[in-house]
Amino acid sequence: MDQTPRHRPAPAPEDNRAIVIGAGLGGLASAMRLGAKGWRVTVIDRLDRVGGRGSSITQGGHRFDLGPTIVTVPQGLRDLWAACGRDFDRDVRLVPMDPFYEIRFDDGSTFTARQDEAAMKAEVARISPSDARGYEKFLKDSEARYWFGYEDLGRRPMHRLPDLLKVLPKFAMMRADRSVYAHAARRVKDERLRFALSFHPLFIGGDPFNVTSMYILVSHLEKAFGVHYAMGGVQAIAEAMARVVAAQGGEIVHNTEVDEIVTENGRASGVRLVTGEVVRAGLVVSNADAGHTYKRLLRNLPRRRWTDRKLDRARWSMGLYVWYFGTKGTKGMWRDVGHHSIVVGPRYREHIRDIFIRGRLADDMSLYVHRPSVTDPSCAPEGDDTFYALSPVPHLGFDNGVDWAEEEPRYREKMARMLEERLIPGFRERITEQVVFTPETFRDRYLSPFGAGFSIEPRILQSAWFRPHNVSEELTGLFLAGAGTHPGAGLPGVVGTAEVLGMLVPDAPKLLAEKAEIRMAAE
Repeated sequence: MDQTPRHRPAPAPEDNRAIVIGAGLGGLASAMRLGAKGWRVTVIDRLDRVGGRGSSITQGGHRFDLGPTIVTVPQGLRDLWAACGRDFDRDVRLVPMDPFYEIRFDDGSTFTARQDEAAMKAEVARISPSDARGYEKFLKDSEARYWFGYEDLGRRPMHRLPDLLKVLPKFAMMRADRSVYAHAARRVKDERLRFALSFHPLFIGGDPFNVTSMYILVSHLEKAFGVHYAMGGVQAIAEAMARVVAAQGGEIVHNTEVDEIVTENGRASGVRLVTGEVVRAGLVVSNADAGHTYKRLLRNLPRRRWTDRKLDRARWSMGLYVWYFGTKGTKGMWRDVGHHSIVVGPRYREHIRDIFIRGRLADDMSLYVHRPSVTDPSCAPEGDDTFYALSPVPHLGFDNGVDWAEEEPRYREKMARMLEERLIPGFRERITEQVVFTPETFRDRYLSPFGAGFSIEPRILQSAWFRPHNVSEELTGLFLAGAGTHPGAGLPGVVGTAEVLGMLVPDAPKLLAEKAEIRMAAE
């Protein structure tokens, strides 16, 4: 049953103020969309700089990009800027990656991903000639799901049940019930290629063996748009967003935490800060995690759908262990290690089950390694390198006995041995700076339920209509943006939540009044 409020009274005509909770990328994109609609926006964030999970830490001359590292659909950002009367490419410089990344398998073989289709086909044929035709079929499958899943469903609201019912036949036709891995396995036989074609959901917090095969659309995204790096890191995109918000007359308040969304006459009327101060507004957008929004910020509101029990029983994305480190005098070393590397452990299916199903912290691991200094000299002192190595791990909701305060040094040692043996030998003796994030960091820094890296896992029954809606089901005047709502996690996803939000939020009352005056004058 569709539980979205049918009647959403307009804010009082004099109240053109909107509050956005959280200056993450989804919150900043939402603020830009609201500003373009005439709202006077205040963004409130508990951190000391914009970007949320896409922000950075600078230490000893090294800029550590904390979260997302790539831009896969630049057009989404260009559309956002255009909606605000701006030119994205004047504010941010994107550099195309070629190759995108190199996968290093446990048996010593490699797979290099590029945008050029002929190069990709040659790479597939090099590894497994018999899978060449299957790979071509996979690309066609991916494109079909891109047009339906990304350009159609992903770019419009999905908060009404009839909208879901209309598309169910197409979901069935495209076998959305099949997992990403299962679909890849139908097209190619080589296990290395199956990994290369199915691991992408991990970048948005999904289990490749359970996430719907609609997400194979990522392969087409890479082919059609390429993979880009923003000079200055994703932090540079966040800071450019903040400049647009300021130019629109909005403000961003740092080091300030929202404790509760307040209500009046059955609708959101502002927020209460942890200091007790109440800030009033005509509407509220929460870019906080959807779980935190409902469980904490609406804790005193009776909820029909997103109850504590439902949130506790939801499937959450995995946790992340991330080791950020800088190395001295290594600029000319490891010439075969590019900007993005994926180092695969000895197990795939069983390791993923350990992370998502069993909640077991395994001894082995697979790593995503980011080395931005090969592209962007600004992230490290001259002659040095900046890295981060990321390992998916279970979130904190499992009763697995892992105490990260004790486990962290041991886990870092295992990660260091793997990096020494398989990617960057001798790096440990050259480390000058380092920072470590565990799932506990994600819980405490980002207020992420269970320390999950990407909010609610994007399984089929936790996507589209089944996900927390962009217009709240629980409270009139409250809207949601960010990874925990539709269309989901990842940089294109969170920017897309603001695009959907722009279709749902009305123009500001003052702007509506001005438009009415113009119409009356014309008549």
